[in-house]
Parts: sequence; C-alpha cells; structure tokens
Amino acid sequence: MPMRAPDFWHEPPGVAAALLTPASAAWEAAAWLRRVVARPYRAPVRVICVGNLVAGGSGKTPVVLSLAGILAERAAAVHVVSRGYGGSLAGPAQVDPAQHDAAMVGDEALLLAARAPCWVARDRAAGIAAAAEAGAAAVLPDDGFQNPNVAKDLSLVVVDAEYGFGNGRLIPAGPLREPVTAGLARADAVVLVGDGPGPAELHDAVCPVLRAALEAQNGDGFAGTRLVAFAGIGHPAKFFAALRRLGAELVMAQPFADHHRYREAEVARLRDKAAREDARLVTTAKDWVRLPPSWRSGIEVLEVEIRWQDLAALDRLLSRFRDRRDRRAAGD
Repeated sequence: MPMRAPDFWHEPPGVAAALLTPASAAWEAAAWLRRVVARPYRAPVRVICVGNLVAGGSGKTPVVLSLAGILAERAAAVHVVSRGYGGSLAGPAQVDPAQHDAAMVGDEALLLAARAPCWVARDRAAGIAAAAEAGAAAVLPDDGFQNPNVAKDLSLVVVDAEYGFGNGRLIPAGPLREPVTAGLARADAVVLVGDGPGPAELHDAVCPVLRAALEAQNGDGFAGTRLVAFAGIGHPAKFFAALRRLGAELVMAQPFADHHRYREAEVARLRDKAAREDARLVTTAKDWVRLPPSWRSGIEVLEVEIRWQDLAALDRLLSRFRDRRDRRAAGD
C-alpha cells in the first residue's frame, strides 16, 4: 500500500534519521551485493535509462515523456518500459489503455502509453527484450538507474532543483536510494528540473547538467479561479504551489500518498467540498488516470510538460549516445 514519505526525510538530519542510520547501512550493503553478483543483460537495441537518486517524485516521468516525443520526431522507433508500480500485471505486457487500467499497470504506464508503445515488466531485462522483439530501435526504461541487471547506453539522473536530495541520508533514514557521489559517478548527465541552483553536490558534478522546467500547458484556464485541488504524487505541495503561481485560489489543498488508490467516498467528499465552496475540482494527470472513468466527470487536470532550457545540449548528448552504441555494435 502506498505510503507518504516521512517529514524528517525533507529536514536536516535529526534523531529519527540517526536512529535509522544502521538500517541505511544494511540497505547500502544489500545494494552493493546486488551490483557485485549481477550479470547485466545487454539489449540488441539502444537503451536510455531515466532514473533518480531519491524515492518519490523528481519529474522523472515527464522527462521520459519528453524524450519519447523527441526521439519519435526523429523517426526512431522508441518504446518505454515501466515497472508498472501499483499495478497487478507482472509482464512483460504491452500496455493497452483501452483494456488496462491503473490497477493493472499503474498510473505512470498509462501516461507513457499515450506517448509511445509502453511495456510493463517487473523484470526490466525481460521487458526490454520484449520491446526489442516487437520492433523498438531504442528503449526508454522509466526508472531502473539502480537496477544492475540491465546494461545502459545512456543514463540520465533527474533531480528536483528545489528538493534536491532531501536530508542526504539513505533509505530509511532519508530518501536516497544510493549515495549521491556514487550515483553521479555512473550518470552520463543530470537533468535538473525547476528553478534555482539545485543541490550543492551538483556544483562539482563531472557529468553535464541539463536544465529543464515543468511548464503548465493549460495554466491560463486556472488563473483567478477558486479550486479544490488534490494530489497523490511524490511531492503534492509542488502541485499546489504551481496552481497558486498561476493565480488560482485554493480553498482546499488535499495531499495523498504517492500512487494513492482513491476510494469512492474520498472523491465524493472532494466533490462536496468543491460544490459548497463554488470551486472547481482539479488534480494531476497521474491522479486522474488512477480514477475509474465513471468518476472523472467534472475533475479537471493541470497538464504539464518538460521544457528544455538548451535543446542543443540535449541533442549533443543524444548524438554521443548514438555514436557510442554504434561503436559498441562494431566491436570497437
């Protein structure tokens, strides 16, 4: 069952983080052992992994959606592979939005399938192999940066400029999946999403840092309006702040756990609140796809997309990735 990240993950390390530090050491040791014993699968097609170093939202899925669109514009047959978090299908299975719902494949896979062919697979190597067999020339695994069982041709780490790396501690003492220095050392590039300088650790990063922003596509429609907003994503407060920046008045801002599976009574309460306050009801695209179709009427979505600050830098990175794969295929 999805759980909200504890508040102490976002604060300077204190008592709770200190007490959990031994468990973090066990987490790190287990991850090290996985890397040591792994025999990575090398796919017959290009693999671009988009991941992050923290548990929770960083803008990873919007980056995957953007890259899928960019590669498709270049006539690349790109498929996406998702773990299908929150869904029941183990896969590998290609997502069909007409037949699958979030309970089967997870919310992220449904969003991704609207942009490119998408596969859910608990075993990422099997999912990539299935995509390649189905005709993919390039595969974008959504997450999996810490998975040692798949060889990557290009690895991008997405970092939220505001949140950074939380309290800087490993799970469960903090949100980090692995030490920052180790993760950045394996990354080909960092995608820093949002305004501001980002965490200090990036100032000394050897890999390039690409700047990007989440930009509202329909934001003008919410300016000057009264809203009841709800979100079950990694950082709901960011969604609420974005609506306020657009000029909306939030009469209620209801957070839920990431990937929260809504109950009918919860949605009914939100509708009642909106009706009493003469307000519109709004959520994120990830939350909207988790709602059964019969519940979606009257619930609006703030649509966001990644805007790259320097598309030329991204083009250069993707070109180096293509050349690197071609050299490997030639045996150089």
